Amino acid sequence: MGFKVFDKYSRSELGSLELLSDSEVEKLLSKAHKSFSNLKLTSSGERANLLKNLSRLLETHSERFAGLIAAEAGKPLSYARAEVERSVMTLNFAVHECLSFSGEVVPVDFGAGAGREAYTQRFSTGVVLGISPFNFPLNLILHKLAPAFAVGAPLIIKPSFFTPLTALALEELCTEAGFPEGSFQVALCDNDQCEKMLKDERVTYFSFTGSPKVGWELKAKVPKKKVTLELGGNAAVIVDQTADLEKASDLIAKGAFLYAGQICISTQRIYVQDEIYNRFINMLVEKTEALKIGDPHDENVLVGPIIDDHHYSRVEAWVEEARNSKAQILCGGEAFDEEHNLYRPTLISNASKDLKVVCDEVFGPIAIIEKFSHFSHAVEEVNASVYGLQAGVFTNRLDHMKKAFSDLEVGAVMINNIPGFRVDSMPYGGVKESGFGREGIKYAMQDLTESKLLVY
Repeated sequence: MGFKVFDKYSRSELGSLELLSDSEVEKLLSKAHKSFSNLKLTSSGERANLLKNLSRLLETHSERFAGLIAAEAGKPLSYARAEVERSVMTLNFAVHECLSFSGEVVPVDFGAGAGREAYTQRFSTGVVLGISPFNFPLNLILHKLAPAFAVGAPLIIKPSFFTPLTALALEELCTEAGFPEGSFQVALCDNDQCEKMLKDERVTYFSFTGSPKVGWELKAKVPKKKVTLELGGNAAVIVDQTADLEKASDLIAKGAFLYAGQICISTQRIYVQDEIYNRFINMLVEKTEALKIGDPHDENVLVGPIIDDHHYSRVEAWVEEARNSKAQILCGGEAFDEEHNLYRPTLISNASKDLKVVCDEVFGPIAIIEKFSHFSHAVEEVNASVYGLQAGVFTNRLDHMKKAFSDLEVGAVMINNIPGFRVDSMPYGGVKESGFGREGIKYAMQDLTESKLLVY
């Protein structure tokens, strides 16, 4: 059985691929299992050198990868280039952590342990199965591959069917970099085959990035396996009366609508203090309407196509639901170019809390904006969600920063920045429905290993 990959703007065919057979999936598992036996015998220095090789090769081929991401993911070219740059940095972080990752000395020289010494060392748990989404088809795979390889764990990755070509290109680059056979393999397989791999005893760790519904369902199928889930959200930002409104409006416009909002930490909910609400709306609408929409291969475009017809129709339907409920459309709310799945960046106010654009993850160019009177009320609004990935707070008040950090139910709080801020070394993940565990190279390496104690 085969499937085709298309340019998400022009809809021209980029490639035709075949799904793996059951025997080929078994071959992948066998090679990964064998690779683990070999990888765990390598030194951290050897693994670091191979990661360094991959980093150099990716930097050399950066423009080719950026063009591929722009085509199959529909990502604006400038943003695709930024993803490749981040991917190189992700690998460089892994090189550093690979060489410095260690256990600890455990004090036991007293009582029954007198005269003895003890220390811990962390060991890889084994083969990792990863599932990655379309929106960061390179860097999100590397957030699984880089820490896994750094600790000596092979990775099998199932990429999105929207963006498999980037994963296959990375697999070729790993071979060129000298990665051992079976240490990184791309599995183009159906869901049933993937579930069989997940349940296979040779797979000891599962790393998933995608929708909450699928992620939690898969975790439930393997209750005894170690799992990391990086899921979605409806990220919120608070703007109080002390904020730099020019900076806040500029960052929020881009944070809400860059890449047509197809980022799990896109700004979806905006809460603005009532004293500055009207002024801020005018600024935000102006900056939103100035964003260039169109062909992602155009270097000036920031808002490209929605990934496919189904999700385009869903975004349209959610906006119509809001419109029919008497919510106010401040800008957008209509197609820009339906033939190319381009939808105008849309700001909505006076939206009831039960609307999908408020309580669900839009994953499209839609954001809601509402006013608040007291900062504590804004915190309550942000927390009134089943999600909790990251949040942004624009303020120049120390007490507001402290309250946000202590009370917001999220994995990270960004002060005077949008929820979409991420440096690839930092711990990244959510609470509630937004995830389980943390990414970020060092933190992922800890999750991918078990501590073993030696006493002598």
